[in-house]
Amino acid sequence: MSATMKYEMMILLTEEFNDSELKTWAFNYAKALRKLSASEISVISRGKRDLAYMIKNQKRGNFIQINFSSLPKYIDNFSDNLKLDTNVLRFLVLNKNQV
Repeated sequence: MSATMKYEMMILLTEEFNDSELKTWAFNYAKALRKLSASEISVISRGKRDLAYMIKNQKRGNFIQINFSSLPKYIDNFSDNLKLDTNVLRFLVLNKNQV
């Protein structure tokens, strides 16, 4: 059986979100992580910033950082959910145990 590993995920969202919508979006994904047996979930808003280049016709984006512990087998499932979300411009998942 696999042991839980620590992950850091950085998500770039479209800039259309206001603060309350951003909190709701992040809370829903934290709940989705919880359903996948993730623990130690922390969500940090890194703010709205200009992008170095346009991504999907967007010049600015909201950055969200999510730290959590999970079994590795659930990461692909969660990543697939993010790929289908039209509000997500880019995301990156880092395994903090190997850094």
